[in-house]
Amino acid sequence: MIRAIPVGRQLVVLIFGVIALAPVAPVSAEEDMFDGKWHFAITPYLWLPDMSGTITYQNPAGAGGSLTATAEPDSYLQSLDFAAMFAGEARKGDALIFTDYIYLHLGGHDSAVQSVTGPGGNVEVPFNENGSWSVVANVWTLAGGYSVLHKPEGFLDLFGGVRLLNLSSSVGWNFSGPVGSLAKTGSISQTNNVWDAIVGLKGQVRLGESSWFVPYYADIGGASSNWTWQAALGVGYHFGWGDAVLLVRSLSYSVNDEIDLRMTGPVFGATFKF
Repeated sequence: MIRAIPVGRQLVVLIFGVIALAPVAPVSAEEDMFDGKWHFAITPYLWLPDMSGTITYQNPAGAGGSLTATAEPDSYLQSLDFAAMFAGEARKGDALIFTDYIYLHLGGHDSAVQSVTGPGGNVEVPFNENGSWSVVANVWTLAGGYSVLHKPEGFLDLFGGVRLLNLSSSVGWNFSGPVGSLAKTGSISQTNNVWDAIVGLKGQVRLGESSWFVPYYADIGGASSNWTWQAALGVGYHFGWGDAVLLVRSLSYSVNDEIDLRMTGPVFGATFKF
C-alpha cells in the first residue's frame, strides 16, 4: 500500500502546479455569474479524509447473527489505492445545476473485525492476526438550485437533488481459533447501493475588496431507512482563470443497522470557469 503515497502527492503537485502557472487577473476582471448568460465551471480536487465507522455483515456461516468491522481514523495515503474526484456546475441567471463525483479505493491489513454475534448473542472475538479490509466507494450527487441572494459581498444558493452511495466492502480475518459457527480463517464481502433525496445550501462570502473568499456548503437528506449529511467550509482565492480553494469537508452516512460511516478531511481544488 506504500505505493499509494506518491499518487496523492502527484495529485497535489498537479493541482497546485496548474494554479501556480495560471495567469493572474485582478478582481475587477471577474465575470458576472448572474448576467443571464450560461456560465460553466469544472473543479478537479483531492480530498484526504480519515474514515471512521462500522459495517455489519450477515454471518457468512449461515447460522444467523452478524459480523461487525470497525474502521478507525488512520493515514489516508497509506490506505489509498486510487482516487478520482471532480465537481461541475452550469449556471444561467439565478438558476443552476451541479454535480459532484467521488471514487475511493481503500485497503489495509489491520485487524478490522471487532465483534461477532450468533443466534445466542455476542461471541467473544479471539486475537485477529493479519486481518484485512477493502472499501470501494462511489458517491455521486446531482442537484438543481436557485440563487436567493447575490451581492458584491457574496451569494447564497438553495438546492435540492439526489445522492447515490455505491459501497463495496470486504473484510478478512485470521483468528487464533474458531468463533462459534465462524471458521478460524475467512472473508466476506457485500455491496450497498443507497439513494437519498437531499436539500441544502451553498455559496461564498467575499473578504472585503480582496480576491480572498470563504466558500461554504451544507446538505442533509435521507430515505425511509437511512440518512446522510455533508458539510464543507474553507478559504479560496479568485484568479482570472478561476478559483483555488482549501476546505475541510465531512460526509456522513447511516444506513439501517448495516453502515455507520463518516469521512472528514481537507480538500484541495482548482475551479476552471468558462
